[in-house]
Amino acid sequence: MSGTTTAASALRRRAAGAGANRWVVLVVLCVSLLLVAVDATVLHVAVPAVTEDLRPGGIALLWIVDVYPLVCASLLILFGTLGDRVGRRRILLLGYALFGVASGVAAFAPSVQVLILARALLGVGGAMIMPATLSILRQVFPDRRERALAIGVWSAVAAVGAAVGPLLGGFLLEHFWWGSVFLVNIPLMLVSLPVGRILLPESTGGRDGPWDVVGALMAAAGLFGVVLGVKRLGGREPVADVFTLAPLVVGAVLLFLFVRRQRRRPYPLVDLRMFARPAFSTAVACIVLAMLALVGLELIAAQYLQLVLGLSPLGTGLRLLPLTVAAMAAGLAGARMLRRFGPRRMVCFGFCLTAAAVLALTGMGGRDDAGLLLLGFVLLGFGLETTLFGAYESMLSEAPAEQAGGAAAIGETSYQLGAGIGIALLGSVMNAAYAPGPASVPGVPEAARASAGHSLGEAYEVAAQLGGGVGGALRRAARDSFVHGLHVTLLVSAGLLLLGAVMALRLPRVMQCEGGGGEVPAPREPERSRVSA
Repeated sequence: MSGTTTAASALRRRAAGAGANRWVVLVVLCVSLLLVAVDATVLHVAVPAVTEDLRPGGIALLWIVDVYPLVCASLLILFGTLGDRVGRRRILLLGYALFGVASGVAAFAPSVQVLILARALLGVGGAMIMPATLSILRQVFPDRRERALAIGVWSAVAAVGAAVGPLLGGFLLEHFWWGSVFLVNIPLMLVSLPVGRILLPESTGGRDGPWDVVGALMAAAGLFGVVLGVKRLGGREPVADVFTLAPLVVGAVLLFLFVRRQRRRPYPLVDLRMFARPAFSTAVACIVLAMLALVGLELIAAQYLQLVLGLSPLGTGLRLLPLTVAAMAAGLAGARMLRRFGPRRMVCFGFCLTAAAVLALTGMGGRDDAGLLLLGFVLLGFGLETTLFGAYESMLSEAPAEQAGGAAAIGETSYQLGAGIGIALLGSVMNAAYAPGPASVPGVPEAARASAGHSLGEAYEVAAQLGGGVGGALRRAARDSFVHGLHVTLLVSAGLLLLGAVMALRLPRVMQCEGGGGEVPAPREPERSRVSA
């Protein structure tokens, strides 16, 4: 029996990887992911140069930075499900081409409007590439143990891209103009396009019934509204502001109508029955909760390093580098941990380890404690990546093979929504804990007190303008209040992470896959025919 299942597993691997070695395919997919991950962060260090050259207003500058993730998050479901219908490789290659063209337009943008349009097109290309890489990976690695290793490499590359973006941008800006941060994408895309066409296998999901164009547009518009509203909340815009409330309400209504439409259609765009599977729905919830708890926290930690400890941007990046290295290590070790401990224990452990790291970081104060920060960031990176690895692998393996693109899009959308909600939620907690401190300093004019209550950076500017004893008192009060707010935010984040650990108890106890025997038992047959994970 064991020999039969092993032979069947080998046959599936040969069929899935026909035309190219599956590990070579993984390399091509990882290059795609690296480009998208780098582009999501590389612009951050170029903002001052862009501001000096194009002179955008405050709102235009926000759109330059935010339009890429906003458009990308909105279109993930559309292009993920379209790839299931017309071909995942086809969508991926179109994404390559659009990404390259948009990079060229952005590099030589003569005006703010052209740069915003180019960044939006980059978001469209990213939305084509991201779900396609995961869904092709799902097809090329039908054996779950090999797929777990591939997802570990994939997630490690994502961590590298997020860290390399600012470093690469800083290097390019020292030697070239700001457009070079986009121009670097073009030669890589020129190589990826023909290589991907030759090496990547084409695959599709079910083609029964027409593709739901109306549903796809409803999902895109609904997600755009919700993500835009959440981003404005994260930017501390008032909830009652019409430009915040209207997108949230309209987006939520459209998403509600989208869900109702999918439930009624005989051939839905997204098979919502996937959420009836505890492993799938729990994995998606774990992704949202992990990002909700940590992305806003990372932004606040970066402010602490620069504004409280007085580190330079480069010094801040170097202090945060252990977090990325630990995340890479967790991604590469993820497959082995998943086989040994199973999804439930792995994700629970990741949440608990991350919560322990967050609680340890409450020891941060007004003085630099490099050892504590190193320990905290290493545990944070390893725990977060362990959690996300186990959740992503469980979600992708639980989804039917013909729905791989839609499942990957749901996972990426959950990631983006969790990050946006986390920035809004933890930012609000931080602001509520921080604002009373500067307001309590006597002798500060009312207008200056209000400005100082917005952020620590503004408080420092107000203190410098006031000068004297009042300015010094305001600076110390704001600094102490920021540290207090950081501690409160860390405690809230730890609570969310422990809630995630409890939620992860609904995940399967063991890693189920065919053809393994031994410590990884075979799964029960699902209710409907699908490629076994």
